[in-house]
Amino acid sequence: MPAFKTLDDLTDIAGKRVLVRVDLNVPVTDGKVSDTTRIERVAPTIKELSEKGAKVILLAHFGRPKGEPVADQSLSLIAPAVEEVLDQKVAFAADCIGPVAADAIARMENGDILLLENTRFHKGEEKNTPEFTAELAKNGDIFVNDAFSAAHRAHASTEGLAHHMPAYAGRTMQAELEALEKGLGNPARPVVAIVGGAKVSTKIDLLSNLVKKVDALVIGGGMANTFLAAQGIDVGKSLCEHDLAETAKQILATAKDAGCAIVLPEDGVVAREFKAGADNETVDIKAIPADAMVLDVGPKSVAAINDWISKASTLVWNGPLGAFEIAPFDAATVSAAKHAAEETRAGKLVSVAGGGDTVSALNHAGVADDFSYVSTAGGAFLEWMEGKELPGVAVLSSSK
Repeated sequence: MPAFKTLDDLTDIAGKRVLVRVDLNVPVTDGKVSDTTRIERVAPTIKELSEKGAKVILLAHFGRPKGEPVADQSLSLIAPAVEEVLDQKVAFAADCIGPVAADAIARMENGDILLLENTRFHKGEEKNTPEFTAELAKNGDIFVNDAFSAAHRAHASTEGLAHHMPAYAGRTMQAELEALEKGLGNPARPVVAIVGGAKVSTKIDLLSNLVKKVDALVIGGGMANTFLAAQGIDVGKSLCEHDLAETAKQILATAKDAGCAIVLPEDGVVAREFKAGADNETVDIKAIPADAMVLDVGPKSVAAINDWISKASTLVWNGPLGAFEIAPFDAATVSAAKHAAEETRAGKLVSVAGGGDTVSALNHAGVADDFSYVSTAGGAFLEWMEGKELPGVAVLSSSK
């Protein structure tokens, strides 16, 4: 991973205007923030800069306003929750550029925190136009990016600003990059990856990259059915992308050439309907009834997965093994998650997980806090796993 500067490299910043890109794209219900996880993640960076006497100016987006002001996507809705998490006064400016922003910044004292309005209220943000980026850059002396979740976008506030001023990784960005380096960049071997979810089509790049980097790839969820069908196994009425049979075969061939073991289900929990408490049975994977669908991997498969986790020094996890949202089809995901957490707590495993459903599944299993690192970054985490360069990360290493 390219070298990048962190807050440890920032000295004598009292009175400096520090533009901090954070992720405040949080869920809002009835006008109030319903989950403050992302705010809590960036709080250490904000507090550290404030305590060092910087004028902390927060940049963020919220929703998809498409370059126009939208009242219900104003960051003024988020400001009270930021104040509450930080336990510190947070001022708000109704624009992120121009006189409104400049006046608010001019009134700041050392250590103050100011939240500027949604950067996506301007078309130049997502287009990363030189004009908008230059206007944004007038607001600060130093750029700190603490929004890994937006690092896969080359926007003005994630990539453009780093060309105008010294750029540093915030504590959340630093923790994410260090965890990812341990996960796939320079991992302790053996490395096992668990990839689940509904469709192969959404994770072709991911699977194709992982089989070249890990020692074993566990495939679960609906996507496992596509691989089974490609090998001539009748998966009944299970979710399956039959048109991707050749793609699945190609991934299996690449894995074989790379010496990567592919771990597919040996048995499955099947039902005739997808609902809580539905009548179900466990069958051998080669004996799926024609009128049934596989909704979870079975106990024999879980034992094999847990055995791989026990052998591993590093685990990378994206996606559930079954339809974990509905009992009893959460059993495999919960069992494997608890086993990975146990190995991690014992110091035998570095476990890195990410992706929306993955975070929900680990929270459901009650073990998210026991993993080495759980990323809330979504798309950025997936693109990193796919081996793609993230503009918001790459620019940190090349910043002047």
